Amino acid sequence: MKKSYAAKYHILEKYHWWFLGRRDIIYKLIKHFYRDIDILEVGCSGGLLIGFLQMRGFKNLIGIDIDHEAIELCRQTGITNVFVRDAEKTGFEDQQFDIIIASDILEHMKDEDKTLLEWHRILKPKGELLVFVPAFNFLWSKHDEVNYHYRRYSKSRLLSILQKNGFKVKRISYWNFSLFFPVTIVRLFQRLLSGNRSSGDQLYDVNIFVNRTLEYLLGLENKVLSLGINLPLGISIFARAGKT
Repeated sequence: MKKSYAAKYHILEKYHWWFLGRRDIIYKLIKHFYRDIDILEVGCSGGLLIGFLQMRGFKNLIGIDIDHEAIELCRQTGITNVFVRDAEKTGFEDQQFDIIIASDILEHMKDEDKTLLEWHRILKPKGELLVFVPAFNFLWSKHDEVNYHYRRYSKSRLLSILQKNGFKVKRISYWNFSLFFPVTIVRLFQRLLSGNRSSGDQLYDVNIFVNRTLEYLLGLENKVLSLGINLPLGISIFARAGKT
């Protein structure tokens, strides 16, 4: 992540519709697990997801992030079981975790195979990887560039790369359907009219009314997804995968 974005992200994650919705769907996807399982969040940022899950009874959570500032923020807010570590070289023991959560991390990794093999190594035999990635290369924008993304994904590509690295995909779905068509139109017009020279902040610059509206819409989608219904399109993709 670009350094000038780090502090802004920490603040935004508290109230922004995107992060609120993502925490909500992550909880809905793992709430059936026992509360004493071992969970790793890769890319824990300021620790808001860890705190969110702790408040809902999960006890054994560890977070890692490559950003020293993010880890320091976690510790300042009372989340201490966090470490500065690389996603593709975590330093954990083999088969240590029941769940690994990686939300918008894989697109930052130059070597996605090496990263997934590392996550496979530290996941227990009956464990589960929960991964979120941005969808569709045609939605590529300045936002991806300033956040040092290497790629966006289609559902088939994410499925293929997970299977290639020893995972069996249990579920895969697009996420954030509500904004798919508006975002597609905006980004295509930006590309045509300005050569994709936007600031990269479009996703985050919203007023209170818009923020609450989008939070509500994403909440409805999350309820649909929690019923086991997958979405046909979206600006993100999530997958639940176990070890083969």
